[in-house]
Amino acid sequence: MARKTMDDELDTSKEDETISKESKTVSKNEKNQQEKAEEINEKIEEIREVIVEKKTGFNYLEVILIMIITLIIGGFFGGTVVKLTNKQTAVSKDGAENSQYQEFIDTYNDIKKNYYEKIDEDALLDAGIKGMLEFLGDKYSVYMDQEETDEFNEQVEGKYEGVGVEIVQDENEHVSIYRVFENSPAERAKLKAGDIIQKIGAEDVTKKTTAEISEMIKKSTEKKVNITILRDGELKEFTLERESIDIESVAIKTFDVNKKKIGYIAISVFASNTEEQFSKKLKELEKEKIDGLIIDVRGNSGGYLNKVTDIASMFLEKGKVIYQLDTKGIVEQIRDESKEKRDYPIAVLINKGSASASEILAASLHESYGAYLVGSASYGKGTVQRAYTLESGATVKYTIQKWLTPEGTWINEKGLTPTHPIDLDMKYILDPKDENDNQLQKALEEVSK
Repeated sequence: MARKTMDDELDTSKEDETISKESKTVSKNEKNQQEKAEEINEKIEEIREVIVEKKTGFNYLEVILIMIITLIIGGFFGGTVVKLTNKQTAVSKDGAENSQYQEFIDTYNDIKKNYYEKIDEDALLDAGIKGMLEFLGDKYSVYMDQEETDEFNEQVEGKYEGVGVEIVQDENEHVSIYRVFENSPAERAKLKAGDIIQKIGAEDVTKKTTAEISEMIKKSTEKKVNITILRDGELKEFTLERESIDIESVAIKTFDVNKKKIGYIAISVFASNTEEQFSKKLKELEKEKIDGLIIDVRGNSGGYLNKVTDIASMFLEKGKVIYQLDTKGIVEQIRDESKEKRDYPIAVLINKGSASASEILAASLHESYGAYLVGSASYGKGTVQRAYTLESGATVKYTIQKWLTPEGTWINEKGLTPTHPIDLDMKYILDPKDENDNQLQKALEEVSK
């Protein structure tokens, strides 16, 4: 199993290394065996979201009004239509001014005009938005500044701005290229795995970390980046043009077990490009005439709701319930509307790091398809978020719904219970290869019967 995350791309197939694409940090020989066990068995990623939608271009006052509406309307779901006049006044559907909203705006304007010291107006609005989000008491409802927004968008969009390499730092603190992405600027320039990075532009980077080198490449104001590497004792300089790089979130392989061919497909995150990658990889496996399938979402912390919906729909019969959404007590069943389906046995690998969208997929395939759930209990995240990006580049994200399993169970703070519970063996943690992955082996055993 090679688990990757959008934050630090942990590659457990290499015992002592944490591999990173340009923006990742690598540590080596820093963790003892217990820490490694916790890292693999209990690692919880920061996304941990089911994002129902993202909207952009809202100004501060529009988002403040959206948040006030969320807090005040509550039980009057669907009962009020709110719009903004050119004076930023909240108006109800009958045209009457809503004093609750206007009070907020009047207070903001009064402070801005009369406070005895100079005020940063943007910071004041930020504080107002943050205050409303904190009032909700929901750890998934947050305000993210522009830098946090950029990191979040990279995770859920499955893209980043760079040259297309993964880099690693060894025990001698040399930063070298671990992998070159296909169809990337790095591949076209003929950079190779093993090249040791010496300079970025004119600056010596031999004493810098992978994270620092990554930032230099990604945050460069220049479209082109000069990279000097050491290869076979010789310095070579390459000029690469930065571009948007697709992050691979799906990986496949096959196993021959009990005279059957079993496909394996790992999903690291449900990004905007994951469904397309998954469909392509699944068809590749099926061309090999697989008799069963293992879907590995261990360590997968979530992503877009529509992407997990599309993936589940590839397997279920038309009309089957994928999941349910509870919006202020109004429950809607989301059913498979596609003609596509499968009928071979499936096992889904889960662990404590499987959250949100991963849990939706696992629950859907278990309850509406009959898939096995193998591993340890999942994280237990049963809510759905909406994200609004402000004109400033910051983002407001808050919870709008609960999601329920096809049978109507809310797994929040409980998680999914495996049909075949099994903790990851320490043998795998010390020597990470497939034959030592007892969770994978159990899944292979079940789908090959």
